[in-house]
Amino acid sequence: MNAGSVCKRGVVTVTPTDDLIAAAHVMRERHVGYLIVSEASQKTRVVGVLTDRDIVVAVLAQEVDARALKVGDVMTRNPLVIEEGQSIEAVLRHMREAGVRRVPVVDRSGALTGVLSIDDVLERIAEQLINIAGSIRNEQRMERAVRQ
Repeated sequence: MNAGSVCKRGVVTVTPTDDLIAAAHVMRERHVGYLIVSEASQKTRVVGVLTDRDIVVAVLAQEVDARALKVGDVMTRNPLVIEEGQSIEAVLRHMREAGVRRVPVVDRSGALTGVLSIDDVLERIAEQLINIAGSIRNEQRMERAVRQ
């Protein structure tokens, strides 16, 4: 299992020059708390990320006028970015070290391909555990049918 096989491909992007309020509206409309920030000319090049937490901590908690800010004023620059071929084990280690729950996923050329979240990994692990439990259950059922 690698990052590319688990990540979500429907990525929502904004640019550093977008109004912060507009970015918050995008979060609300798309039901996401994490936006990839890319340059307007290169939508696939990650230059930062913007989270709902960034807005709360850097703007609301500091009582800054959000209308005066651009995404680039608040975004996290140079975020952890992972390559889609990386193993989930390696990605989780990097995420733990960086203290993040979501990361942009890029291809070998550095172009954005998706976003991987801890929730995505947990969902995939849960599916695998269901399959394991089903195998055990069916093995027992098959044995009872054959041995009676």
